[in-house]
Amino acid sequence: MTGKPTATAYLGLGSNLGDREGHLTRAIGWLPPQVAVEALSSLYETEPVGPNYSDQPRFLNAVLRGRTALPPRELLSFLKSLEARAGREQTFPGGPRTLDLDIILYDDLVVATPELVIPHPRLAERAFVLIPLADIAPDLRHPALGVTMAMLLARVEGGVGVRKVGWRERTLAKVEQDES
Repeated sequence: MTGKPTATAYLGLGSNLGDREGHLTRAIGWLPPQVAVEALSSLYETEPVGPNYSDQPRFLNAVLRGRTALPPRELLSFLKSLEARAGREQTFPGGPRTLDLDIILYDDLVVATPELVIPHPRLAERAFVLIPLADIAPDLRHPALGVTMAMLLARVEGGVGVRKVGWRERTLAKVEQDES
């Protein structure tokens, strides 16, 4: 990474194949120095979302806040390289994966291109993103909708299929230990 981290990015992390927690923990460790991790949500086990996905294993999901000097498209490329490093293979949209890393928010930026949409296009509909995001930033406002994450979470149906499983303290301690 060149330059001092200047932007705040919220990243969604998910995995539903293999050592799910291990994939997420390794990915967090791979982020520095391109992304300086500032906050990490609790870990949640969630049902796969979408039609015909009920045969997939359950996901582990989390959200983190980090600081970066990478512009959004470069950050997306970096995250895709981490997914490949974790052995992610492209199957079908919403298919099973070892690692899924998404840019949920990037400062107050609103972007809509074929390869990148910020805020994440289904953020306001997905409890599995809103619950961990509200863990670390309940008062953060959606840049396009103008409402807080807590308000958006109150609009989705109670987090059906989302169960908190912990991990924040031990994962942050491991990342901090690896950075020193």
